Amino acid sequence: MSISKITCVIVDDEPMALNLVESYVQKTPFLELKNKCNSAIEALSFIQENPVDLLFLDIQMPDLTGIEFSKMLPKNTRVIFTTAFDQYALEGFKVEALDYLLKPFDYAEFLSAANKANNWFSLTKRNEQQTNEKEFLFVKSEYKQLRIKLADVLYFEGLKDYIKIWLKNNPKPILTLKSLKALEEELPSTDFMRVHRSFIVSLKNIEVIERSQIVINNQRITVSEQYKPQFLAYIQKNSFNT
Repeated sequence: MSISKITCVIVDDEPMALNLVESYVQKTPFLELKNKCNSAIEALSFIQENPVDLLFLDIQMPDLTGIEFSKMLPKNTRVIFTTAFDQYALEGFKVEALDYLLKPFDYAEFLSAANKANNWFSLTKRNEQQTNEKEFLFVKSEYKQLRIKLADVLYFEGLKDYIKIWLKNNPKPILTLKSLKALEEELPSTDFMRVHRSFIVSLKNIEVIERSQIVINNQRITVSEQYKPQFLAYIQKNSFNT
């Protein structure tokens, strides 16, 4: 099962490598090239304004390596590394790259990696559709299992191993032992978004967006650089411009 086209960016400081991968992308029906960049700095600037699904990313580049850059990407942007140096393979998989292409590679090898990406995005889409049907969560708090209606949640605040759940019409939060990362995987992605390492917000309850801050129930929450591309994409998609 395939989803709509996978948007991608190629990042490599070698012009010949950029052109070769571009030709491979153009041969692949389910890929849509949005840009090609000759440095991670250039790519970072582009992606902050134009979020994409996938990067074909060289590792050894000046100023900012592909490994370093991959750690700055939104969680939904995935990476296929392209490099001439096989010693980076282990590092590549540590940052959860979808695949690792060792230069020089041919189209068959490229297509195999691209198919892995296609399968990953298809599976993720199915999982999101199932998750988005959720209307409530059970959370353990003070030796009880509480049924929390997701429609009542304003935002989740992470505190080390605990989470504060802030609800409508409830001045005190519910405290539960859980990581924000684990919770993020359980929440409907259409209704909730992580905007900071310590906050997941209810998108439906955002009252005001001012510069890099969200206001929910008089609480100001900063959108950090790591999560800004994904948040900006949501705003652009749901904005009415005259």
